[in-house]
Amino acid sequence: MSREFQVCRNCVMDTTDPDITFDENGICDFCNGYKKNILPAVERNTFEDLEEIAKKIRETGKNNDYDCVIGISGGVDSSYLTYIAKEKLGLRPLILTVDTGWNLNVANENVYRLIRSMNLDLETVVVDWEEMKDLQLAFLKSQVPYQDLPQDHAIFAGLYNYAMKHGIKYVLTGANFSTEGVKPPQEWTYVNDIRFMKDIHKKFGKTPLKTFPLCGMMKNRVYYRMLRGMKVVHPLNYIEYDKDKATSELSEKFGWQKYENKHYENVFTRFYEGYYLPIKFGYDKRKCYFSSEILAGQMSRKEALNLLSSQPYDEKIAMEDLEYIAGKLEVSKEELIKIIHGENKTFRDYKNSNTILKSAIKLAMRLGMEKRNFR
Repeated sequence: MSREFQVCRNCVMDTTDPDITFDENGICDFCNGYKKNILPAVERNTFEDLEEIAKKIRETGKNNDYDCVIGISGGVDSSYLTYIAKEKLGLRPLILTVDTGWNLNVANENVYRLIRSMNLDLETVVVDWEEMKDLQLAFLKSQVPYQDLPQDHAIFAGLYNYAMKHGIKYVLTGANFSTEGVKPPQEWTYVNDIRFMKDIHKKFGKTPLKTFPLCGMMKNRVYYRMLRGMKVVHPLNYIEYDKDKATSELSEKFGWQKYENKHYENVFTRFYEGYYLPIKFGYDKRKCYFSSEILAGQMSRKEALNLLSSQPYDEKIAMEDLEYIAGKLEVSKEELIKIIHGENKTFRDYKNSNTILKSAIKLAMRLGMEKRNFR
């Protein structure tokens, strides 16, 4: 039996998330979770705390060419992080980008503007295109919502693997509570499950993943972090991070170019979030992003609802992207459209480690290591 449609009275999350709950005042569990778990951390963290962390980073890496590594996409979060790390904290970061084959020119140009202006070194991890293409096509054929798992996994695995291979203990990430305080629901964006990814590739893929960057939970959380001492730091959670102000500052200082929506610096992600998810499943990830900004005091609910009344991105561009993606994946436009309108599936239709991963995340929440709402 389907539930009556309901929108949170405080943010813009709604019952397109099937597991959302509301209190007696019509406030959702994302908002209540933010108030209980995230807001105290935001109020507690200070720039002075960040400076102490930076001091440890500098001391740990004083005999190395770099004292930390930053994964950069050309988007606002990772770009502003790079600026803060170099100019405000005095760190010596190696800038690393993982090339999955889909970044728009605006993203690449933003990266080059930053590294040239601040005299930073850039390392690029290039994912084998034949393997990337085969895995992404396998995911499309699987009919699941989370089409960006191949890219997301390659990016974080490429970053962590590179850092550990070259003995760089500190990894700085642009993940933050201001723009990502509301975690996309599990039905929309399933967790980074390597077993799930491999099962889909086994069923629908053809090209062996011989060089594709891999980093499962045990390798990441146990081997890298517990045994080898890798530390992942989120500097933007220690400053008053306002995305619009950061965008303006980056533009003024470096000629950084703004793009339409969060994650839209990548053509596949733009298509997946702006067309595939809304058309195929009725999921609009802007609700998570806008709700995060509402909770951070950076957007009004009225403004968010107004933005949500329009399409995620221009339909003409969506059709151009569809044709471009089909060509790049070497399938016909008609075949890609057929996939989009095929029978919807979820992670439950494939082998997965959901029970284990969910238990691990709940433990992390109890220990205060994960503060966002996760069911």
